[in-house]
Amino acid sequence: MSILIRRQFIAAFGSATIWPLAARAQQGERMRRIAVLLGRSADDPETQTVITAFVQRLQQLGWTVGRNAQIEYRYADGNRDLIRKYAEELVAAAPEIILAEGSACVGPLQQATRTVPIVFVSVIDPVGGGFVTSLARPGRNATGFTLFDYGLAAKWAELLKQSVPSIVRVAVLRDPTQFSAGGQLGAIQAVAPFFEMEVTPIDVRNVGEMEGALADFARVSNSGLITLGSFLATLNRRAIIALAAKHRLPAVYPTRPFVADGGLISYGSNQAEQYRLAAGYIDRILKGQNPANLPVQNPTKYELVINLKAAKALGLDMPRPVLARADEVIE
Repeated sequence: MSILIRRQFIAAFGSATIWPLAARAQQGERMRRIAVLLGRSADDPETQTVITAFVQRLQQLGWTVGRNAQIEYRYADGNRDLIRKYAEELVAAAPEIILAEGSACVGPLQQATRTVPIVFVSVIDPVGGGFVTSLARPGRNATGFTLFDYGLAAKWAELLKQSVPSIVRVAVLRDPTQFSAGGQLGAIQAVAPFFEMEVTPIDVRNVGEMEGALADFARVSNSGLITLGSFLATLNRRAIIALAAKHRLPAVYPTRPFVADGGLISYGSNQAEQYRLAAGYIDRILKGQNPANLPVQNPTKYELVINLKAAKALGLDMPRPVLARADEVIE
């Protein structure tokens, strides 16, 4: 994205806002300050999609940037040190509420504040992460929307086998530093015997480790790949997709952006919808509700997305029953 377009996008959604210089709210209205912390890049097209959904939903609820709401954004471009730095900066600026994406952002924010309300999206296990006491009654300063529960990972194994019945070995790509990786892997291992598949966990911390590990794994035929949901996978999704294609590994991914960028299959929640729902919680909290009493919500619908171009490149003929179930087929 060009610098000009990026600046236009940032200006449109308040990313460059400095609260002390913010425009005054219209007479009789109070300017409310919202902070947003994302681990992803501002230039990622998916970032623009989710932020647009978020801001549009806020507007529908009566919050207009520059009139009665001011939004301060931070994008960490995958740098965990920057996430911690930005978390401290945003909390120090005293926002009234913070939107955070993923465990990588929620953790540092809760270390920085136990009082400023936090609404999160795309967190896999908020109880296991220590962000909330329970899903029904969060009990702290954070609540929000989970990306999926662990049981969904079993569905990825099922989809892989149904799509490519010849697969007997599956590599599970995971970030060992992410606390939710064990639960996702366990769900896959529990169902793998039913699908006559051998599971090989592959722990990686960077793209370099992925290259060598997948090259070794792919030397044996009838192999496939499942990529677990993680901060690492999301940020490096294009590299993972390229490696899967290079080594001819049919792969299932946790979210649609992987398939939009050339991956074979995804099954997961709609991320833009999570941001729209988060705007609803922010509206309720700004109007006086306590985040400790707002239940954490799991997705109510998961979307199956299939990329036929990726299937053709692998020489696959996707089974009609799988295609019939797809919510979206990319051709």
